[in-house]
Amino acid sequence: MSWCHQCGVTVTDGSDVCPLCQCVLEPDNESEYKYPNIGAKNQVLKLITRIYLFLSIVIEFGLIVYNYINYEGVAWCAIPGCALAYGYLTLAYTINYSRAGYRAKIVVGVFGAIGVLLVIDHVLGNYGWATDYVFPALLLATDATCLILMIVNRRNWQSYLTFQIWMIVFSALPLLVSGLIGVSNPIVFYIALFVSIACFLGTWIIGGPKATDELKRRFHI
Repeated sequence: MSWCHQCGVTVTDGSDVCPLCQCVLEPDNESEYKYPNIGAKNQVLKLITRIYLFLSIVIEFGLIVYNYINYEGVAWCAIPGCALAYGYLTLAYTINYSRAGYRAKIVVGVFGAIGVLLVIDHVLGNYGWATDYVFPALLLATDATCLILMIVNRRNWQSYLTFQIWMIVFSALPLLVSGLIGVSNPIVFYIALFVSIACFLGTWIIGGPKATDELKRRFHI
């Protein structure tokens, strides 16, 4: 293929001159089928991640020293430390780690955010708002995100069944260990568990044979 800079068109018949303006054609090196340079993009992202990690360590070390020198009963340096760690998790896993599916990235992102909020709650006095309200609210938001993704990706909706099963497990786990994590208002967790189970049963029942076949394939039944 050749390219005419005068007309801005590609000529595919092997001509030496443009059939429109008769200008001499130049070789077209920008083929639409050219394989993109993914490696260069990944290297840039990895470099940004390493720079972020270095700066985070330096900043957190400085905050720890300052918090230690001016300690007044609150280890507030843990809050920016967790926020920086969550930022690194986002860069290293949800952005750079391309092998992970977006459903796994959603789970990692949500539970990373839950971990940060639990630490903030603990540092500020352990009032329980993160455990009793934010945790189940994020579980409900994840269920809603799953439903939206199923609507958007209608051709592959049955692949979300495994994700929904994991959401049931994640919603039930805090109720099973409520004494260890200090859940004082379990009703919100029961709501999150109910929604997770309803989403799964709705997908399975409405999906019919396709949903059943997907579960058999996933669990090698």
